[in-house]
Amino acid sequence: MRRSGTLASRILVAVLGILVVTVALGVFLVLRFDSRRLDQDFEQRAVGIAVTVAQDPEVATAVTAGDPARDLQTLAARVVHASGAAYVVITDRNGVRFSHPHPALIGRTLEEPVAALDGRVHMGIDPGSLGRSANGKAPIVDASGTVVGQVSVGILETDVAGQYRHEALVIALYSLIVLGIGVLASWLLARAIKRVTFGLELHDFAALLQEREAMLHGIREGVLCFDQRGRVTVVNAEAERLLGLGPDAVGRTADELVPPGRLREVLTGGIEGGDLEILTDDYLLVVNRRKVGLGGRAIGSVVTLRDRTEQESILRELRALSGLTSTLRAQEHEYANRLHAMGVLLDMGELEEARDYLAELSSGAIGRGEDLRSRIAPPALAALLTAKVSLAAEQSVDVVVTPDSHLDQPRARGTDLMSIVGNLIDNALEALSGRPDPRIVVLELNDDDGVHIVVRDNGPGIAAEDPEVVFQDGWSTKADPAGPRRGLGLALVHRIVRRRGGTIEVSTGEGTRFEVRLPGASVPVGPTLAAR
Repeated sequence: MRRSGTLASRILVAVLGILVVTVALGVFLVLRFDSRRLDQDFEQRAVGIAVTVAQDPEVATAVTAGDPARDLQTLAARVVHASGAAYVVITDRNGVRFSHPHPALIGRTLEEPVAALDGRVHMGIDPGSLGRSANGKAPIVDASGTVVGQVSVGILETDVAGQYRHEALVIALYSLIVLGIGVLASWLLARAIKRVTFGLELHDFAALLQEREAMLHGIREGVLCFDQRGRVTVVNAEAERLLGLGPDAVGRTADELVPPGRLREVLTGGIEGGDLEILTDDYLLVVNRRKVGLGGRAIGSVVTLRDRTEQESILRELRALSGLTSTLRAQEHEYANRLHAMGVLLDMGELEEARDYLAELSSGAIGRGEDLRSRIAPPALAALLTAKVSLAAEQSVDVVVTPDSHLDQPRARGTDLMSIVGNLIDNALEALSGRPDPRIVVLELNDDDGVHIVVRDNGPGIAAEDPEVVFQDGWSTKADPAGPRRGLGLALVHRIVRRRGGTIEVSTGEGTRFEVRLPGASVPVGPTLAAR
C-alpha cells in the first residue's frame, strides 16, 4: 500500500471534511427554511395589523361616508408609526384609496382588484410601488355585515432581510462553535486511535493480516484467541476440526461452544498448566493456554491445540510390544531351563519323571493359553489376555479369567474390546502395585446378551467420595513423571463405552470393580487409542 499520510492524519482530515460538509449543508437548509419562516411571520404580523384596523367601527363609518374629514390618512400614519409597518392603505370596495404613504395617490384607484371583497383575509408577498413587502389584507365590514372596503398593510422586505441577517449570524456563530468542537473531538479521536493501534499504519495492518492468515492456516496446530471478556476473536480451520466448531464461533464464549468438562475449564483458564492432555470423543488433544499482553496491557489469551491421537495410539502399541518382548525374554530363560531339565531326565532314563514333568508344564502357561484360545473367539483378544496373564505373573499377580467366561463372536469389536479389557486390567495391576500378597485380578467376559465385562481386584479401592471421578481425563492416583501419561486409560474406556451406546459402572469397597455392558449390534466408528 502506498503511504499517503499517517492513519491519524487521514482520520482527522476525513472527519473534518465530513463535519464541514455536514455543517455547511445544515446551515444552508436552516437558513432556507428560516427565510420562509420569516416571510410567513411577517405576513402574519401584517394580517394582524390589518385586521385590527379594519375592525375599528370608525374606520367602517369613515369608509362608508367617503372619509370627508380625511381622518383615515391620519389614522394610517399613527398605525405605521406604532407598528413599524411600511404602509397602511385603506380603500373602499371600489379600490379608491383613503390613505397611502404617498399622499398624491390618495383618491386614486388601486391598479389591482380589491382582494378582500370575499370577506376573508389575504396575505402574501406584494411587489408594490414601495418595493417588495410582506402584505396582509383584511375586509372592512359595516354594521350590517357588508364589506365596504379593505385595509392593506405591508412590511418591507428590507425589515425581513434585517431580521434574516441577524438570525443568520446567530446560526453561523453556533455552526462555527459546533465545527470547533468537531475539530477538537476529531483530534482527540485521532490520538485515541493511534494509541489503541500502537502507532501502526494501514500498510502495517495489511501486512499483519496477511501474516496472520498465513500463520493461522499454514500450521498443523489449532489456534483459538480469546479477548478479555472470554469471547473468541480468532479461530483457524484446525481448531474448528478438533473441537467440532461451526463457522459462527467468532464472538462466542467457550461456555457457548464447548460442553461442560475439563476441556472447557482449560479453555477458560479454570485449569492451568502446560501441555495438558484432554481426551474428547474423537481426539486426544494437548492443550496450552497463555495470557497475552501488548504494550503492558492484558488483551486476552491464546490457546493452542495439538492432535496426539495417532501418536498416543502408536506409543501405547509400542509399550504393549515392549511388555510382550520383556515377557518373552523372561520366558525364554524359563523354557530353556525346563527343556534342559527335560533333556537331563530323558538322558537319565527317568521316563516316568519326565512324563510327570511334561504334564505339569502342559497344565501351566501352555494350558492356560490353549484354554483362553478355546473360549475367546477373537484371536487378538485371546492373545492380549494371554500376554496380560503372563505379564501379571512376572509381577506376582494372579489374573484369573473365570471358568464361565466366553466370547463366541470371532469379530466382536476386536479393537474396542482390546482397549476396554486392556486398560481395565492395566488399571487393576497398577492398583495392586506395592500391595501385599495375595494380589488377584478377576476377569468375567461373556456375550450372552451383548457383551458383558467385569474386572475386579483386591486392591485398596478408590479414595474419592465419588468413584465416577476416575473417568475424568487427567485424573490419576499416580504421579510418575518418567512413566506413561496418566489419567487417560479409564477416560478412554468411558468414551468408547459411551460411543457404543453401552454403560460402565464402578464400585469400591474391598478393592475396585468395573462392570461394562455393550449392546449386541456393532457400530463402526473411527480409530481409537489402542490398549496399553
